Amino acid sequence: MDYRDLLKRKIDENKNEMIKTLQELAAIKSVAGKPVKTESSNTDMDRAETFPFGEGVQKAFRYMTDKAEAEGFEIENADNYGGHVEFGGYIFDDNGEMTATSSETMGIVCHLDTVPEGSGWSHDPFAGEIEDGKLYGRGTIDDKGPAVAAFFAMKAMKDCGFIPEKKVRLIFGLDEETNWEGMERYLQTFDPPDFGFTPDAEFPAIQGEKGIMDFDIAGKFSRPEGKGLEIRSFRGGQASNMVPENARAVVRSENKAIYDEIREKAEKFREEKGIPVNVRNTGKSLEIQMKGVSAHGSKPHLGINAVSHMMDFLGEFTFSSEDVNEFISFYNTHIGYETDGSSLGCSMSDEVSGSLTLNAGLAEMDMKSGRITVNVRYPVSCTGDQVYDAVMPAVNSFDLGVIKKLHHRPIYRDADDLLLSTLVEVYRDHTGDRETKPLVIGGGTYARAMDNCIAFGSSFPGERDIAHQKDEYIKIDQLVTITNIFADAIYRLAMKE
Repeated sequence: MDYRDLLKRKIDENKNEMIKTLQELAAIKSVAGKPVKTESSNTDMDRAETFPFGEGVQKAFRYMTDKAEAEGFEIENADNYGGHVEFGGYIFDDNGEMTATSSETMGIVCHLDTVPEGSGWSHDPFAGEIEDGKLYGRGTIDDKGPAVAAFFAMKAMKDCGFIPEKKVRLIFGLDEETNWEGMERYLQTFDPPDFGFTPDAEFPAIQGEKGIMDFDIAGKFSRPEGKGLEIRSFRGGQASNMVPENARAVVRSENKAIYDEIREKAEKFREEKGIPVNVRNTGKSLEIQMKGVSAHGSKPHLGINAVSHMMDFLGEFTFSSEDVNEFISFYNTHIGYETDGSSLGCSMSDEVSGSLTLNAGLAEMDMKSGRITVNVRYPVSCTGDQVYDAVMPAVNSFDLGVIKKLHHRPIYRDADDLLLSTLVEVYRDHTGDRETKPLVIGGGTYARAMDNCIAFGSSFPGERDIAHQKDEYIKIDQLVTITNIFADAIYRLAMKE
């Protein structure tokens, strides 16, 4: 019997357990947050621990490592910043006695943290509900489902008695959706794998990833001259790499007639734009709420940016602070509804990776200052300095400043790269799809955190992108298929040639 038939049989046997595992993992809200330190008791068995990314992320990490330990895998923990599950790499003599372990390691790099769940779900984002062959929940496709698939691929290898010549290591990252501090700490604690893949993108494989930048455009406001309409607070968005689905502004004026004008214009705005707008009294102030549609920050055109709509609406009014008016004008003039950065001056493209994308993911404003957090994905042939140089004329013209926050440089490899071509061939053998070519994406994966790593799966060509969106799901059939693909990839890459 072919090795793939043996693996498939074992994966089918474990299908129900795999589904249950993903349901239980998806039930854990693992949005990275502030560090938490536990208290110790007087016993050595209960020492104080620090959870660098909060209790939810730690619970997800502990869930997976406990399950792996129960299956007999070796476990390593980098002070709760991340860790891995490992097996194989055993070297035997002619008598079948283990004499050493391999110096070469294959890595499968996943993450267990998720973006916030957002609102508007028709399924509980933390219940692992199954309907019409789909398992719903935040993180089911990004990236808990692929992590579970990779784990059960390793389990199938182990249960079938296959002993990879190279070490096979499933690495759990814990803050991939935020700052990557956990992966940095992990790679300071353990040597990186020699090669591998991260199942956090699309099939057939990712040939390149655009550069990613987060930066703030910010300004301080002087005190308003005289009385008039004031912006008391403005908040929009949940994460820089998500299209904001909500924006809320609180305004105040001694002239209550302006409130009637705001309500009238809100009704007109709602009719013209087709965007939910809600206006209500809150004490002596007026609250305005704008509703958009979330999407992944790498594909902002798929969402409806509530911040952009709110700024457009606020631009219809004159505030008592000229600095506030200028800040709103800057947004509407140089960002607005665009997602390619053209009005900000940073539109750029190349043949292999297409155009730059820009997502205004977070915004805040009060009577003292304003701040916009911009997430940019730029082409692989360009540089971050080119982006900054391009946006500064517009920023300077409004006397604002740029605060650099995050930068991941682009990655790209040749089409005939051995690791890339091997993974693509695995995909093609399991799907029969020999037409779809490797991709260059705007998304950022752990492939750029280490050398010789490729994003491989887990979405299939032509599927709707539901990562970072409401009602995120993974199809049960898809979960089984990618488990078979990963098991085959492990076999081809880590077994003795």
